[in-house]
Amino acid sequence: MKKILLPLGLLLLSFNVFALSAPGDDVTTKPDLYYLKNDQAINSLALLPPPPEAGSIQFLNDQAMYEKGRLLRNTERGKQAAADADLAAGGVANAFSEAFGHPITQKESPEIYKLLTNMIEDAGDLATRGAKEKYMRIRPFAFYGVPTCNTKDQEKLSTNGSYPSGHTSIGWATALVLTEINPTDQDKILKRGYELGQSRVICGYHWQSDVDAARIVGSAIVATLHSNPQFQQQLEKAKQEFSAFDKQ
Repeated sequence: MKKILLPLGLLLLSFNVFALSAPGDDVTTKPDLYYLKNDQAINSLALLPPPPEAGSIQFLNDQAMYEKGRLLRNTERGKQAAADADLAAGGVANAFSEAFGHPITQKESPEIYKLLTNMIEDAGDLATRGAKEKYMRIRPFAFYGVPTCNTKDQEKLSTNGSYPSGHTSIGWATALVLTEINPTDQDKILKRGYELGQSRVICGYHWQSDVDAARIVGSAIVATLHSNPQFQQQLEKAKQEFSAFDKQ
């Protein structure tokens, strides 16, 4: 079966069959969901090299990592990867609660929760859009014709470019910001951020090179966010809130 699907995947990869995604909203239309305006976000197209070409050594590594990840789907790590696929309704904050050492919810840590929630689109859509729309790289599940480990958003994401990974960029940016708030647990937090990216490979939503590139994007967007006054103010509120936890 795989020998039949692979040439089809290569054909789709060559012709970029997926339609371009629509531009995201600017901060002026959703001020509670963004810190940055479109023209303030990093240009992932300028920042990143093109994704690996089919048949290249880098793409062979992508394929090997896909197979390695697929073998983990029926394990506990695979279950975690499936859960990591859903970042809606506070999912990204919840994903870090254990590593952070305190629940990150709107009720129990509202300032930290607000900080993370408001930077999701900055680190996701705004930061990755340029390269995604230019290359429209086919995703592994479409390339092989094999479902992901969590099919909730599979149909929607089939029309969205694979390179770089928006979930990974969000996860890595979140990890970097949380280590500023709680440096004592930085190793646990960064490990969790790394795992969020690898979950995308295990699920078949992204190639390894999509994930590796997204960590660069996530780092770059955090650096950019630090020049934004609104982000700086909310980060300070989050730090003060975390400091108060020790006094309770």
